[in-house]
Formats: sequence, C-alpha cells, structure tokens
Amino acid sequence: MNAKRIQLIIGMMTLALVGVISLQIYWIGWNIRLNEEQFDKSVFEAMNSVANKLQVYENTTVLEALNRSRSSGTVQEAAKFLENGFSKKNRLSKDPQDGFEDNVAMWEYMKVSQLVDAKPLSERVPLDLLSQWLQEEFANRGIQAVKQFGVYSKARNSFVIVNGYFVVEDYSPQVTQGSAYTLYNSRYRVALFQQDIESPGYLSLYFPNRTRLVLGSVLPTLLLSVLFSGIILFCFWYTIRVIYRQKQLSEMKTDFINNMTHEFKTPIATISLATDSIVSPVILQSPDKIKRFVDIIRQENRRMNSQVERVLQMALIDKKEFQLRLESVDIHALIQQAVENFSLQVERREGAIKSQLQAEQPIIEGDATHITSVIHNLLDNANKYSPEKPQITISTRNVPMGLEITVADNGIGISKEARKNIFDKFYRVSTGNIHDVKGFGLGLSYVKAILTAHKGLIDVKSEPGKGSSFIITFPLRQHTHE
Repeated sequence: MNAKRIQLIIGMMTLALVGVISLQIYWIGWNIRLNEEQFDKSVFEAMNSVANKLQVYENTTVLEALNRSRSSGTVQEAAKFLENGFSKKNRLSKDPQDGFEDNVAMWEYMKVSQLVDAKPLSERVPLDLLSQWLQEEFANRGIQAVKQFGVYSKARNSFVIVNGYFVVEDYSPQVTQGSAYTLYNSRYRVALFQQDIESPGYLSLYFPNRTRLVLGSVLPTLLLSVLFSGIILFCFWYTIRVIYRQKQLSEMKTDFINNMTHEFKTPIATISLATDSIVSPVILQSPDKIKRFVDIIRQENRRMNSQVERVLQMALIDKKEFQLRLESVDIHALIQQAVENFSLQVERREGAIKSQLQAEQPIIEGDATHITSVIHNLLDNANKYSPEKPQITISTRNVPMGLEITVADNGIGISKEARKNIFDKFYRVSTGNIHDVKGFGLGLSYVKAILTAHKGLIDVKSEPGKGSSFIITFPLRQHTHE
C-alpha cells in the first residue's frame, strides 16, 4: 500500500478516535454536572423541609402557649410555659394557622411570639427532632451518606449546635477549625425562622464525601467508558503497528527477491559463459582449459547450492521441522578451521583476522554443522560490513552459563534503531546501495534461531563508525532429557 495512503488512513482514524473520546469526555462531564445539580437540589429541598418543620413546630408550641394564656387570663402563664422549653409531648397536632379567630387572638399571639423570638436560637431548636427530621428527609431522597450539620446563631456569631450536640457558649468565633470550620464554609445553608423580622441564624450541612456521592451513579459508566476507550486505543495502536510491520516485511521481501535475483544472476551468467567456452573448438583441444572451466562451473554451482540451502534451512527452522544432532563439539577446532577458510578473503582486502582462544573448556554439546554455519555467518558479516582493510577478532572464554564466543570488527557499525531489527528475516543493514553487500538478509536470523535451539544467547554491541561485536553464548550441556 502507498505510504501516503497509509498516512491518510491513519490520520482519519486518529481524528475519528479523538472525536469519539472527546464526545465521551463531554458526555461524562455533562452527566457529572447534572448529578451535582440534582444532588444539590435534593439537599436544599431536604434542608428547607426541615426548616419548615422547625417553624411549624414553633408555631404550634406558641399556639399551645396562647391557649394557656387564655385559660389563665395572663400572658405570664404562657411565658412560664415557654420558659420550660419546647416539649415534644405538649406539641399540638393542629395546624398553626388555626385559632386566629379574631383580632384579639392575633394580638395575643403576637405578644406570645415576641417572647419566643427573644429566646436564644439554641433554645428554639429541638435537638432530638432536628437530627430525626434531617435523617428522615435525606432518607426520603435516597441520600444515606454521613454528613455534618450545625445551627449557626447570628447573635452569638458562632455555631450553637454541631452534629447533634449543643456547643458550650463562647463569644469568640468558632469558625477556625474542625467541624465548625467546614460547616461555616459549606455551600449548603438554609435560613431558619424566616417569619421573624430577621432570621436569627441558619442550618448548615457539609458532606465530606460529596464527590464520591456525585460520582457514585456515574462511576460504573465512567469505568466502562475508560475500559472501552482503552481497548479502542490499544487496537488502534496495534493495528498501526501491524500495518507498518507488514509494510516493512513487504519491503524486505521485495529486497530479498531483488537480492536473490542478483545473487543467482552472476553465477548463472558465469556458468553459461563457461559452458559456451567449453564447446568452442579451440578449448576442446586444450584439456587444461576444459578443466579450468569445469572448476569454474563446479565452484559457481556450489555457491548457488549454498544459497539455496540457506533459504531451505530457514524454511525448516520457521516450521520447526529441524532437529539438532547433538555431539561433543570442540569450538576451538571449528574456529581455527573457519579462520583458515576466511583468511584468504580478508587478506585480499589487506585486512587481518586473528583468534584469541582463551576458554579453558572448549568442548560443548551441540550440532557441529549448525554451529559451524553460525561462526561462518558471523565472520562473513564482519568481512562484508568492513569497508576496507578489515580487522576481525574472534575470541572465546568460559562464563558461568557456558562458553562465550565474540566476533569483533572495525566495520561500519550498526545504529540503535537497526539493532532492533537485525535478527529479523530479510532485514539487512543499509549501506547506501542494495547490492553493495551480498546476501539475502537471512544470516543473523539463522544465527539467532540456532542459538535459541541450543538454549543459548546472542547479543550485539555496536556504534555507527566504530565497528560491531557479536557475542554468542552456548551452554556446555544440552539438558533435553532428564
């Protein structure tokens, strides 16, 4: 797929995803605000209902005092009754507006009410009924949360009731700490006894867990929204990753086909030229020349077979259809043979290859054929990716895990980004020209697969322009059967 088309699709998907998430955030915020408004409305409704009950209760008590004054003929009897406090058992059940039959009764009611208005606010609020009514009103509205409440007196400039208890009289402001402070700054306030010329104080409530109460109803929806958004984001990220990965694999496979074509084209052309030369009458009369061309054909054929074998080996490894032929392997002997084979190639480029075999225990259990191929691949890469006069060192040492082999060179090095992919199939470190370095991009992938099969490890240390060091570690024994 075209890179611009991929970027366009990703851009559209990103825009759509951002839009969906923005709508979800807006909807959740709107829902939370709606819940806050509903919660505040329910709280004020409950508080106003309690304030009305307190007013009705006082009016009813005043009427009872008025009836006493009528029966005794003096307002003093009503005053004595009021001084004894508001008794729940003496509260009349009739409506406080009943009984105003004439102007005289109204005048008497006002005289008795003045006696009530002159009393401190703490004496006008029945403590037990206040707690009971608050509990009932909030329960009727489905609010069962723990809350703090208090009654604030303007005359005392302090709270006279806090959380169901009278506050000891203190003429200094009680709004500096504790429950009184939170109640004083609460948003939930309702004026009490508004029939007075001026309200003597207010009822205040504070919810320490208000946020949890407001979010309680939307929390399941919020969690599900976050969960589903997370799943969508993960799928989006994974899809983008797969798209780019597939695009990268497609490009690497295309490079592989191009490289394979180039790799096979040269030996085929050489074989074709040698074959045509052999049938020439001049060559037929010279056995030495015939032998020379036959050797060329044999060498190029071996080269092609080697390339095909490497591809087939990787196919078997991918299908996990290959098996290791375990035997005792002398790593030092394999390295010495490999160094001898590669010395000629390196020396032709005015370079050198040396070995530092320091392992005291060079014998391991493994597949000699595959281990030889691993060493050859690492030496071949060190030679190919060294631009001129390659200096290659192969060393061994024993480590706690087993035997460690290091192949170091002074080549072009590998960038940090490229190191993430060098063990992938078909991946080749770019050197500016697709054909300047021969190969299919299967060497290091094969090396890692063989190390994994041997339960070994591979690591690489490299910096661009400073060469590379490939470090492989084999265990001394393969514990395939207990």
